[in-house]
Amino acid sequence: MGATRQVPITEPHQAPETVPASLRLLSFNIQVAVGVDAYRHYVTRGWKHLLPHLSAPVTLDRIAAVVAPFDIVALQEIDSGSLRSRYVNQVRYLAEQAGFPHWYTQLNRDLGPFAQHGNGLLCRYAPLGFEDHKLPGVIPGRGAILIRMPFGARHLTLVMLHLSLGERSRRRQLEYVRGLIEHEECVVVMGDMNSHLGAILGDSPLAGSYLKAAGGAMPTYPAWRPIRALDHILVSRDLAIRDFQVLDCRLSDHLPIAVTVDHVLPA
Repeated sequence: MGATRQVPITEPHQAPETVPASLRLLSFNIQVAVGVDAYRHYVTRGWKHLLPHLSAPVTLDRIAAVVAPFDIVALQEIDSGSLRSRYVNQVRYLAEQAGFPHWYTQLNRDLGPFAQHGNGLLCRYAPLGFEDHKLPGVIPGRGAILIRMPFGARHLTLVMLHLSLGERSRRRQLEYVRGLIEHEECVVVMGDMNSHLGAILGDSPLAGSYLKAAGGAMPTYPAWRPIRALDHILVSRDLAIRDFQVLDCRLSDHLPIAVTVDHVLPA
């Protein structure tokens, strides 16, 4: 079973912050700031997943420029401070460089000084609620971050995640996610789902749910020649979608995806 740990992301507020009528969302698997431009680089640059390298700070600065225009950013494949990242918490660094007052690092695989692997959240508005979920799977180490925010007259629930490569584990994880969202009113689920859209919405525990895809199945992997749609933003059917984009940003092996979500549509 997945475990849940609820922790504060910011100091409590007396009243909710004012959230705009539209939210700009971004999901980005940053591959711990190890850029690749060809399949062979998984081998020739593989050492960068273990040891510090000079290009990482430059890549992080360029990623900060990409995420800066957005309101909420879901990050996958981050390092929260180990040898390979020069003991820099990459989520905190991006938050500071891009001006996000609220951020959270979810540690899913703790390999001591060699790797601190997980997900990250950047947010311009203080969430009303926050949850850290460890997702089930054959191999542990996957997680989801859940936040709730005021949005119009209702609350918006956002789930940011990174699913497993294996189909069996993904199905268990999507079943867990459905349990998280089935009683929520307005929902966004976004992240690296390691599967095409048809399998996520048509042949998984999310099949028949009230979720729809923002922008359809546009390829995001590999970044240098995208042919597979592995990164998705799913929204509940009562939310309006504008400006879905796959950004031409080759700083990782995945391309980031972005969408603007508007207030709940009139009944």
